[in-house]
Amino acid sequence: MQLTSLSQTRHIAGPARCHAAPLRLSSCCCSLQKSHKPLSFQLSRKDVSQRQVLTTSGTSMRSHCSMIAAAATQPEMKALIFDCDGVILESENLHRSGYNDSFEHFNIKHEGKDELVSWSVEFYDMLQNFLGGGKQKMRWYFDKHGWPLSNFQEGAPKTDEEKTALIDALQDWKSIRFQEYIKSGNVPARPGVNRLFDEAVKAGLKVGVCSAATKSSAIFTLTNLMGKEKFEAMDIFIAGDDVPMKKPDPVIYKIAAERLGVQPEQCLVIEDSTIGLQAAKGAGMRCMITFTHSTRDQEFPGAEKIMEDLDDSVTAEAMMNYQLSGDIRK
Repeated sequence: MQLTSLSQTRHIAGPARCHAAPLRLSSCCCSLQKSHKPLSFQLSRKDVSQRQVLTTSGTSMRSHCSMIAAAATQPEMKALIFDCDGVILESENLHRSGYNDSFEHFNIKHEGKDELVSWSVEFYDMLQNFLGGGKQKMRWYFDKHGWPLSNFQEGAPKTDEEKTALIDALQDWKSIRFQEYIKSGNVPARPGVNRLFDEAVKAGLKVGVCSAATKSSAIFTLTNLMGKEKFEAMDIFIAGDDVPMKKPDPVIYKIAAERLGVQPEQCLVIEDSTIGLQAAKGAGMRCMITFTHSTRDQEFPGAEKIMEDLDDSVTAEAMMNYQLSGDIRK
């Protein structure tokens, strides 16, 4: 796996894998063309039964093969990239609780007010919808509502250096609390994530994670929820502090494609928000959405498939053959 930053690349040896391109199923279309019976002939009861067996989710074999044949005209998929927070872990409430714990620890108050700063579920959902990264959220909030008093500094911060120091301290404490939540063992990976990861590896795809979270937080989450073996099997891992711009800027995904040695259009990204979708599409990649409670009502223009969880219909084969589409909300 590559732990990637702009300044250096670190390789972690993972298990050897064969990256040979998987066998596509387009040959089934040829077999239909060679059939001695025209497809329009009147089917016997036995033929009807056989044809029902050969359908996939109510789609006739002819339609199924047409989908696969159409996939042959698309770029060959070579990489699957996961976002972390919201995709591997439904983390919004954990992060929100971590920030509120940090505000309490540092006695964060606005001047002239007795109550501590605290972010509600609704307010944090709003932040999630247009800002990626915790430090950006806090800086935006304090710029808008006023920089607070705290027990970290004497008086409200005035210089950019003082503001940055406060933000860093709040983020560090929040990260500690977040890791304690994860370490409790009561937080599972989202449904289907580990299964799909294993399928993608077995199919010879390159697999990685591109997260807006800090490197330490993302590594802790991934190793606890997916296991050290899966983490080390990743071909690439890029965190928010490895890149100069956060999502929705596409730089994190552009760097991922470059480091993986593939074209952007050969990558499929799984994201949970409009911000992540914009980053993936901005880099020229395919993207599907597994939304969360916070992002369910967002618009996802250009997403191939929009769903709540990675159910059994989302397989490596389906992704590689361009068979995923639709919005479960409609």
